[in-house]
Amino acid sequence: MEILLFLSSGLFLGWSLGANDAANVFGTAVGTRMVSFRVAALVCSIFVILGATISGAGAAHTLGKLGSVNALAGSFTVALASALTTFWMTRLKIPVSTSQAIVGAIIGWNLYSSSVTDTASLTKIMLTWVACPLISAVIAVGLFVLVRQTITLTKPHLLELDTGTRLGLLLVGAFGSYSLGANNIANVMGVFLPDNPFNDLSVFGLFTLTGVQQLFLLGAVAIGVGVFTYSERVMGTVGGGLVNISPVPALVIVLAQSITLFLFASSSLEHFLASHGLPTFPLVPVSSSQAVVGAILGISFFKGADIRYRVLGEISLGWVATPLAAGVVSFFLLFFVENVFDQQVSRTVEYRLDEVVREELVERGIPTEGLLELGSEVFTNAVKFKSDVRKTGGLDEEGSSLVLELARMGRWEVRESVIANEVDTHWLTTGQVDALRSIKGLRFNHQWRFNQALAEASPEWKLLPNSTVNKLTNKELKKKLKYLGRLFEVHD
Repeated sequence: MEILLFLSSGLFLGWSLGANDAANVFGTAVGTRMVSFRVAALVCSIFVILGATISGAGAAHTLGKLGSVNALAGSFTVALASALTTFWMTRLKIPVSTSQAIVGAIIGWNLYSSSVTDTASLTKIMLTWVACPLISAVIAVGLFVLVRQTITLTKPHLLELDTGTRLGLLLVGAFGSYSLGANNIANVMGVFLPDNPFNDLSVFGLFTLTGVQQLFLLGAVAIGVGVFTYSERVMGTVGGGLVNISPVPALVIVLAQSITLFLFASSSLEHFLASHGLPTFPLVPVSSSQAVVGAILGISFFKGADIRYRVLGEISLGWVATPLAAGVVSFFLLFFVENVFDQQVSRTVEYRLDEVVREELVERGIPTEGLLELGSEVFTNAVKFKSDVRKTGGLDEEGSSLVLELARMGRWEVRESVIANEVDTHWLTTGQVDALRSIKGLRFNHQWRFNQALAEASPEWKLLPNSTVNKLTNKELKKKLKYLGRLFEVHD
């Protein structure tokens, strides 16, 4: 019951996302009166749930790297801060970014708990805030030209065009809803992955729902409820508040937005591009609001249509204010939850440069002479520890991050009960599970030593030499190792 209570803030965030972001999928269709709100809400809810449960895990990993919220009460508070910020913007009828809200809330937790923000992940996410509307605009213009030429060549009857446009809006809306669920479910439930209460569940022996899928399914249902109960008012802003949109451009806008979200959510697409030596899109939860506004502006500029710059300014101001407001709200809510309700919002993490860690650093080519003056002192402030490492060791960002990773202390115990009841054997290979069983009963003070033991037990746990294809394999392997680290870490 305690876990379900803490999950309630994630469900509130899911409701807020549904209330706000459904407008980005069906706002133009409803705003042009081509699709009724009830039909749009039903289709959106169904396909959001499918996208979240089938393809939702990809973007969650990058969000988790930004800041690993390590206490259930902290996850609750971060999700609540994001939900309150999103709901407030929704009340103002501004289509905001839940992606930006959750990022701001996580950074607020990092500041409160003195945890280090992964600058590489933050930079990657912020770059997508710029790239997302631009990519969507380019796709929208290309699709608009293609659709317009097709209509010119085929010369359909007005009734045929109307029927085709309505059907097209429903189909691309369904695709957009699937992409929204796949990409943005990480915003709703990603912070709860470390304390996921669900185990694998066999459904009548036909298929298995993993614990992560069940968590995402719960969040997706909350999104669906938000779509039905509160999204109609925001659809008005997206559908006609920014610029007057006719039905055919509305179809193109939804499709462009849907494709953009899919690009940043599909693991299969990432593997396909990498296997052919092509650049890949980062699996990052991007803003559907930015994607749809980018598509609208792209077509509007191309057509020379009148744009309501006051409305655009309000939306842009919402994008800037959202992460800042979420971060501030998160910081103060964390203080309130910890000091008023006496809940642990972050676990203390210790760092120590003992002899074992220094030997491993030398093995990995990191000079340790400058680090000797830190001795074996125990640090509990990650930000100060990393700063001291950079100052005394003369290391760059990559080197100091590696020291931080290796010096992190804890207790990891490979327990048979966890292997039998909690490990996702559908995700791990048979060889990886066998290697895990071969080291059961062992204990470790550092996760990297746990990782080394697995690599020694099976080559399937060894990172491969750097290459374009191996990069994705190693990325997946690191996700599995981080997952096992959460499962087997023992907390007092």
